[in-house]
Amino acid sequence: MLSGPPVSSTVDADQLLERFLTGSVRQRRSLLATLGQAGTALLDLIPDRLDHLDATGDDWAAGHLIQLVLASGDTARQEALQARHPQGWLAVTSVAGLDYAPLQLHLMRQAFEEADRLTSEHLRQLAGAGAVRRGYVYYSEVATMPVTDLTSLDRLWTCYSQGRFGFSAQARLLLACQGQWERLWPRLGWKTDGTWTRYPGAFRWSIDAPEGHMPLINQLRGVRLMDALLQHPAIQARLEEAAAGRPR
Repeated sequence: MLSGPPVSSTVDADQLLERFLTGSVRQRRSLLATLGQAGTALLDLIPDRLDHLDATGDDWAAGHLIQLVLASGDTARQEALQARHPQGWLAVTSVAGLDYAPLQLHLMRQAFEEADRLTSEHLRQLAGAGAVRRGYVYYSEVATMPVTDLTSLDRLWTCYSQGRFGFSAQARLLLACQGQWERLWPRLGWKTDGTWTRYPGAFRWSIDAPEGHMPLINQLRGVRLMDALLQHPAIQARLEEAAAGRPR
């Protein structure tokens, strides 16, 4: 944990921000509470610092800083940040012609329930017209989903969840459960004492939800859809990148 007195000057705030951005994942997590208490000196530094961070990656430090500004209650700072990044800060692309800006803006504001619903809509769109008409995706439709788009969706969830949510987070947890789905569901908070969590009211639409809690994948038709998503080359590549040491 950060020792010493509370952050009270621009110099202190700059040092704190630098420690956060350059620290390990464990060090960053230990600084989260301190960042939240740092006040306006820190908030003033964030917009310019974002311009020097890599918007083509998925390092969640930037996402957290954005959320600090938007949760600050300071209307002027919020509006200035939104004007600077009207489509969202993270650079994402779609070969399917989808617009991921609304999803990114929901995630930036920690509107996780709305983001989850929009993610489900995007998965149907990526699966094709049949999935859009019927309102759900067949597991057999996942293989043709573009790598670029699934990567974009996962990067968005990673960036704005302190690395705790997203398909790659769920795939990592499945590996930790030795591929046993019945062990995974309680880890995700999707099942308790053998009973499925009721949608939507019983799910925790907040950053302190269990790791991998979002995005939700309907299990009423079995695990094949989620298995297909987590085994998709896009998500498997993300797992390999994380294992190679990229910040997540």
